[in-house]
Amino acid sequence: MIDIYDLIILGGGPAGLSSGIYSARSKLKTLIIEQRRTGGQIVNTYEIENYPGSTEDVTGISLMNRMKDQCQSFGAQIIQDKIVSMNLKSDIKILKGKYKEYRCKALIIATGSYPKKLNIPKEEEFTGKGVSYCAICDGDFFTDLEVFVVGSGESAVKEGLYLTRYAKKVNIVSRSSYLKCSKMMEERVYNHSKINLFFNKAIKKIDGNEVLEKIVLEDVNNGEIIECDADKDDGIVGLFVFIGFNPQTDIFKYIIEMDSYGYIITDENMKTNVDGIFAAGDCRQKMLRQIVTATNDGAIAAVMAEKYIKEKFIDNLEEGGLYDNC
Repeated sequence: MIDIYDLIILGGGPAGLSSGIYSARSKLKTLIIEQRRTGGQIVNTYEIENYPGSTEDVTGISLMNRMKDQCQSFGAQIIQDKIVSMNLKSDIKILKGKYKEYRCKALIIATGSYPKKLNIPKEEEFTGKGVSYCAICDGDFFTDLEVFVVGSGESAVKEGLYLTRYAKKVNIVSRSSYLKCSKMMEERVYNHSKINLFFNKAIKKIDGNEVLEKIVLEDVNNGEIIECDADKDDGIVGLFVFIGFNPQTDIFKYIIEMDSYGYIITDENMKTNVDGIFAAGDCRQKMLRQIVTATNDGAIAAVMAEKYIKEKFIDNLEEGGLYDNC
């Protein structure tokens, strides 16, 4: 017999874990399904400086571990599986995973996003052999080597600064003529002896034999070419790509209403166009994608999911809930 959960949350990042904390605390039978590792993209971030209450010792991993522990302390179940198909039309939603089938009364989509790629020749070939999308994962592999960071936003600059812990030289490559980050981060970059800036430049192509050995830059204004080869003594150069993210929502196409970029459209209560389905976090259409907005989305989605369940399945719920014990 297949268990029917009150609420299933797809995604174990800040939005999903926030939803889990609120729903489990209200005594809803809650299941969080994470495809990869709990924590989402934020576990790849070393320093957390703009989340309220965070201190210098708070990292992406430590913050997500605390949220996960808190979530489980209230009774939420967290498992790893990949959803491959679903039937969301009936009152009881059916999700078929790689390992088993799941059913629920309400669903919160908090699947987040994944890094954009440059989409240039040989990018896939050299991924893991010089090309990376995660500084905290791969930074130490480039100790005393030269690396290039593509991107000019807050994430790219922050990861570039992190890489100075390991690399002998960090080149930040920006298509624009300025850094698109906070003034504080900008000052850190300009005052760092290991950082070199390439403005108005794009990655034209990359090359190498077994590993990445050459990066070719092109000036976006005049087409000037700059060839950057790995030092002969090093034999490899690093390329870290931080040019944004794509929503992880492909499986919901033609089921959930989305914008032209694939972000799920909701109202202010995180409701989608499908009854009983809510969305939260970076997979949702919104102006700002930060940890604090993801946790906000998750809390609202959980509250509204419980309200929906109470109205739809009132006889199956215990007395009490979010409105009684916040």
